Amino acid sequence: MDFVAIDVETANANMASVCQIGIASFQDGEVVTEWVSLVDPEDHFDYPNICIHGIRPEEVAGKPTFPALLADLRKQLDGQIVVCHTHFDRVSLRQACDKYGLSRLDCRWLDSARVTRRTWSELASSAYGLPNVCEHIGYEYSAHDALEDAKAAGMVLQAAIRESGYSVEDWLRRVEVPIGEEVGSRHLNREGNPDGLLYGEVVVFTGALQIPRREAADMAAQLGCAVSDGVTSQTTLLVVGDQDVAKLAGHDKSSKHRKAEALIEKGHPIRILRETDFLEIVESSS
Repeated sequence: MDFVAIDVETANANMASVCQIGIASFQDGEVVTEWVSLVDPEDHFDYPNICIHGIRPEEVAGKPTFPALLADLRKQLDGQIVVCHTHFDRVSLRQACDKYGLSRLDCRWLDSARVTRRTWSELASSAYGLPNVCEHIGYEYSAHDALEDAKAAGMVLQAAIRESGYSVEDWLRRVEVPIGEEVGSRHLNREGNPDGLLYGEVVVFTGALQIPRREAADMAAQLGCAVSDGVTSQTTLLVVGDQDVAKLAGHDKSSKHRKAEALIEKGHPIRILRETDFLEIVESSS
């Protein structure tokens, strides 16, 4: 799950006028390095931009220009999966390279806003701005500081990975699928084998699983479970990735996990299992 998250701020409406860059590197779900720099955009500052990020012309006087920082940026970004929230930061860096006649960064881009829209249906239409998404996942940060925004974009991706069970590589492919087709493309719904040991159970999977979701769904169906994409009052089993079971803070759990717990409190008999225990049931049934 290693990737790099980035954010930039600009001095004016020209997206090449980069005045701050922040980078956070993630390994195994944790921020391992942070890097931030003010940038002399060699351009004027517009008042609306100053109002957004608070950076003034005098603060960037004498700071490195974009070409002076590019070697450092390449060292951190080239060959990496680079995450940003919306397309703005990617385009801004591309425009800055073009402005100075420099070759563009050589990395694979992943837009965490597109990930958000495919992970949480309630945020898909218009509520996928970074502050709103961070509030949704329970992550607090200071908006419009390049490093803070970069870390927030990375945290959004981490939350989406926990919620969906997809890896970073999976998400590189998923974001290319239209939102309307994304849900259907999972094909997790299954009818249970009538002769299976668990016939009559209705199972839902959530969190980061060690095995592909489709494989897990096939196993459950063979055991007799009906498999569903979402938790409802008909759900009887929720299988959760092992690392997600250990998390205690409410918003560290997936929405499916929290919904199951809410239904349990209302009296619905839902059993929550670790993936390891589910696989042990599969193994013992053969």
